[in-house]
Amino acid sequence: MSKPSFRVRTLKRSSVIALFLLAVFLFLTVRIFAIQVFDFERYQKKVIDQLTTESPVRAARGEILDAAGRVLATNRTVYRVSVFPNVVARAEDAAFRAEQIAVALAARVPALEADAVRAHLTHTAELERTVARAVESDVADAVLEFVNNEGLHEMIAVEAITARYYPFGSLASHVLGFTGSDGQGLYGLELQYNTMLSGVNGSYITARDSTGNELPNQYEAYVPATDGLTLTTTLDAYVQSVLEEQLEATMIESGANNRVCGIVMDVNTGAVLGMATGPGFDLNTPFVLNSYAQAELDALGYAPESEEYKKAKSELLLESWSNKAVTEIYMPGSTFKALTCSAVLEEDAVIDLNERFFCGGSMQVADRVIRCHKKGGHGSITFEEGLQNSYNPVMMTIAARIGCDKFYEYVRAFGLLEKTGIDLPGEGNSIFHAASNFTELDLATASFGQNFKVSILQMITAIAAVANGGKLVTPYLVASATDANGNVVYAHETAVRRAVISRETSETVSAILAGGVAGEGGAKNAYVAGYRVAAKTGTSEKIGDDRTARIGSCVGYAPADTPQIAVIIVVDEPTDGSRYGSVVAAPYVANVLEAILPYLGVEAVYTEQELENLELPVPSCIGWSVEQASRLLAQSGFDYTFVGEGSVISAQTPSAGSSILRNGARIVLTLGNEAPILCTVPDLVGLSASLANRILQSSGYNVSVAGAKDYRKYDKTVIAQYPAAGTSVPFGTAVILYFAYDEMKE
Repeated sequence: MSKPSFRVRTLKRSSVIALFLLAVFLFLTVRIFAIQVFDFERYQKKVIDQLTTESPVRAARGEILDAAGRVLATNRTVYRVSVFPNVVARAEDAAFRAEQIAVALAARVPALEADAVRAHLTHTAELERTVARAVESDVADAVLEFVNNEGLHEMIAVEAITARYYPFGSLASHVLGFTGSDGQGLYGLELQYNTMLSGVNGSYITARDSTGNELPNQYEAYVPATDGLTLTTTLDAYVQSVLEEQLEATMIESGANNRVCGIVMDVNTGAVLGMATGPGFDLNTPFVLNSYAQAELDALGYAPESEEYKKAKSELLLESWSNKAVTEIYMPGSTFKALTCSAVLEEDAVIDLNERFFCGGSMQVADRVIRCHKKGGHGSITFEEGLQNSYNPVMMTIAARIGCDKFYEYVRAFGLLEKTGIDLPGEGNSIFHAASNFTELDLATASFGQNFKVSILQMITAIAAVANGGKLVTPYLVASATDANGNVVYAHETAVRRAVISRETSETVSAILAGGVAGEGGAKNAYVAGYRVAAKTGTSEKIGDDRTARIGSCVGYAPADTPQIAVIIVVDEPTDGSRYGSVVAAPYVANVLEAILPYLGVEAVYTEQELENLELPVPSCIGWSVEQASRLLAQSGFDYTFVGEGSVISAQTPSAGSSILRNGARIVLTLGNEAPILCTVPDLVGLSASLANRILQSSGYNVSVAGAKDYRKYDKTVIAQYPAAGTSVPFGTAVILYFAYDEMKE
């Protein structure tokens, strides 16, 4: 056989090569088509990323306001300092510039070390690195002066940015929460409404060439930011400050070992006017321990740089940030009896309000004897007395009449088996007996608030239902949200979860509780002159290693006949003096109500006896003329005396802002340069209220009272006084007499 000719072989070889090239061409064509059609956006982004620098334009975080429009959280201008490693590395004197920048910035920016700046500058592939996130204007000015003097505008940048700022410092710290260094909400409302508050960031896009230099401005693009929404809360800064003031007072006076907390709520809508945990913390420096936590940390004795110290500090910070009123649960004790009685009254024909019960000091339930707080018992008592004075045998008796299943239904109806749904993160839930295992013994102990746990928020929400006619409402904190143009984007509507009891039952229980406060009930220390207050105190034992630890609490609402506001205060582990809620909580609930009810427009209606005991605030008379003072003081119910010669008042006693008893109130007004007449304060400790009052008024002093409000009714004994006996004071000075609160066991 003859071999193929050279021409044929060449043709075959050419054909193979042609087919190969065609295949390559087809492959490349398909690949290019795929890139252009299917992967276009991905490769386009890569090209753009290589040719452009995108700088974020941060949206302004929305403000948080109180119900009256006061700013609780806003933004302020701080400055971000950054360096450009890529530019520094390409400089002819790169090493010199890097060292110069590191040393200069460390010298001008607090807490910034030169080594940290050097580390940033080693990232030469990056265009920009932030070395200080939020410095004040004086620091920024110092850095800019250095930049200008050295001509380092392309290597160092100082950018004005916004940082979160809380004008009231620690006010409502556990409710508002705070943000992190990146502006994201970490706790409280800042976290719960982070999306609304954050807005949408914009961007500023700049084109650069292969060496990193900016291209002309026709290659720039700007996408504006959308600022965050402004939240208007239900909080009232005044109400909040009053609540926090009273929580601090009881925390100090009771020696509370495990913090205190309280809530002020509109019983009809669920709006939270005040919510606080004591002690609070400064929202502008949230990572700095409050004084109580710092003292606890110091007492541990760890070296500040040790791992033990850092771990303990972290734990204390987390504890100090937690909102006790929402996240923690407790045994409510006798405050729960208001719910037990409401449930029983709602069931027709279970009890008669005129029925009498017998308290012998104990009661046998199943195989256990449950004792009353009075060893010998209270004998024959009415249903009203049983609630007002916290007699456990009465509660066990009436609860047994409706039985386990029906009682459990009311526990569920009052919302104690579910979260309230408040708009705050981290809400805790109750621990209650399982329905299938709810025994006769469980019913007995639950009837007086023991052997189960609820949150403080759940408890006041349930009490609000007792107050408002029987409606269980959802508590809330944000009333509305508006955009930058003032348009309302969100508005809260009152949410009624269910009807629990009838208005008739609500009014009956309110009247009984109010009668106890006005009379000899266990909550009488919650009395407020001019207002009918319905209140119930409670003291529960903490189950654990330390069986002596207790929780004292009180919940009250007013006016009792047309309830508007409810207040709850819980003192966890009081250690100084009384441990009972009647002493560590009830007086402070009264103080809160006394301060906020007039502020909220609830007019006081005084009895004749209350008018006699009423205290008047002393006005500032300095600078008034004799005629003006005579007219205005007489109209206000004050007697007055002029000392010296002249036509204008130069001094007064008592000083402006003092509170003195209306009966016998007298202001001494000094004219000209007359020196004050000095007197020596008598010793009043140990005397009865009536005798101490007579001595002071007959000696020309004014009288002010602190402590128990029923001092006149029982002619109580003075336990302390201010100023102290023997002190020389101006004639007419207000002497404060202190009277002890009665300890009522629950």
